[in-house]
Amino acid sequence: MSVKITSYPGREITPEELKQGKYLHIVQKVEPRYSWAAGVAISRFLNELKEGRIIGRKCSKCTRTLVPPRMYCEQCFRPTDEWAFVKDTGTINTYSISHVAADASRLKRPLLVAVVELDGASPGMGILHTLGEVEPYRVKIGMRVRAVWKPVEEREGAITDIRYFKPMEEA
Repeated sequence: MSVKITSYPGREITPEELKQGKYLHIVQKVEPRYSWAAGVAISRFLNELKEGRIIGRKCSKCTRTLVPPRMYCEQCFRPTDEWAFVKDTGTINTYSISHVAADASRLKRPLLVAVVELDGASPGMGILHTLGEVEPYRVKIGMRVRAVWKPVEEREGAITDIRYFKPMEEA
């Protein structure tokens, strides 16, 4: 049997009563301290980015190379088997041209964002990143691109250690 509550005991404290000091009211600024772990796979991925390398994980059962790396294969439901470096070159799988910034302001120059399937990773494995040194109208699905890295002294172990991907020279 469920009981529906239609009224609560007591009465609401009014803002006027708070201003008059009838009730204890404390405002306290809290600065929470927290930390989080990226886990084994992403921690290694970020550390390798700091060194200018991109690493994935291989699954020997389905023969895929997963980038970004994962410790478990989401297709086979088993642990992945080994680390594998992939190239910093790849192919644009899909892209978007954004004329609006994250704060909803209009951009003077559009932001180009793409999913890049890296060479050495399995098909469909890609990282989301920005494109540079290319005009929006020139970007195409299937375009070959190469990572442009920050200088070594500026890297910090983040996806932004790759500044952007730029088109590769056509042979």
